[in-house]
Amino acid sequence: MAVSYMDFTSPNVQFWYDVNTNTTFKKDNRNFINTLSIEQLNTLGNVSLLDIYLSRSNVVEPHIHQNASELVYCIAGSAVVSIINPFTKKLLNFQIQPGQVANVPQGWPHYEIATVDNTHLLAIFDAPVPEFIGYSDMLRLTPPGVLAHTYCLNEQMVKETLAPITDTTVIGPPANCHPQQMTREPEAGQPYYPYPNEPQNYGPFGPFGSQPYPQQQHPKAFGHLQQPNPPYFF
Repeated sequence: MAVSYMDFTSPNVQFWYDVNTNTTFKKDNRNFINTLSIEQLNTLGNVSLLDIYLSRSNVVEPHIHQNASELVYCIAGSAVVSIINPFTKKLLNFQIQPGQVANVPQGWPHYEIATVDNTHLLAIFDAPVPEFIGYSDMLRLTPPGVLAHTYCLNEQMVKETLAPITDTTVIGPPANCHPQQMTREPEAGQPYYPYPNEPQNYGPFGPFGSQPYPQQQHPKAFGHLQQPNPPYFF
């Protein structure tokens, strides 16, 4: 929708912009987000977009857009768009590849995970500026005592667990992330969760089947505790 109050005879009217010049978040050279809103292009009206680049296993953190619906279009690569339906209380997972889209209604919690390197997504919003509330802010700004009391948790464990979250994450894991060191050998029969950079054999259903991780013993010494990833992760 055009901006009704725009003076299209003004010398300040804008019809062109290079989105590559407005990187609003950058984790590294393969994981970053460029933004276009009415703040960059004043003739946009009620539309804006995020130009998102991700490498494999990187995540646009769980978040909500309180002022806009979002249409996620896959330009290159592959990603899973996960949405929490607040009415059915169910987690919905949608794998998208080039030419495919997933729609996120306004205010619904969601996140996007790249399943291959060089993934390129375009997120389009029905608002002149997309607003963003990340789970990282909710976790780090809510007092640990409140979380512990509300959900019947150990306050010290909550405090220690959330201590590394010191800023808005946007794209995770953070660049300074280090896996948790193991304190003991895994128990017999414990499932093996593959290292991110190792070849993986998921079976006939690929990485999105009902059993996404091979049940086998890792040939290396266990140096880190590999946290179980949710289905539809890699």
